[in-house]
Amino acid sequence: MKPDIPVAIRALAPTPQGVGVFLTDGHKTIAIFIDPFVATALTLFAKGIKPPRPLTHDLIVSILAGFGARVQKVVINDLKDDTFFARLYLLQENEMGRNLIEIDARPSDSMALAIQQRCPIFVAADVWERAGDMTWALEQALNQSGDEGSAPPSEEPPPPPSPEQPPEKK
Repeated sequence: MKPDIPVAIRALAPTPQGVGVFLTDGHKTIAIFIDPFVATALTLFAKGIKPPRPLTHDLIVSILAGFGARVQKVVINDLKDDTFFARLYLLQENEMGRNLIEIDARPSDSMALAIQQRCPIFVAADVWERAGDMTWALEQALNQSGDEGSAPPSEEPPPPPSPEQPPEKK
């Protein structure tokens, strides 16, 4: 089994299908289309802007914190009929120990939480191989908008996680 591919959000760009989130490993770029409301949240988190009232993703993080959990990583783990799927990995640490919790989630919400919590985003190797290279679409979108889209937290994919043993899954 090939390791997951670490990626970074290169840009957010409006498209006829919604807002394109362009993910890159530095060589290839894939696009996931999301609704404008989550794109707005993603943009706010990427730019470090705190809204006057908590957004849904802020509420989720507060609830997780109440249970001693935090987002550890996001993995875009499947692609079916042009629809991407994701898994949200939560690390829960409390007096009873450490647990890794895996939850099915929309890629858009998962990426918003990852950006907000500054944790890595990965794409499963088989999904990465099956997804088309959308570098051309990113370049076209950026040329049409005349800028770099919404600036991502970093243009380089994050380094792979440390080789420490993952916590036991419960």
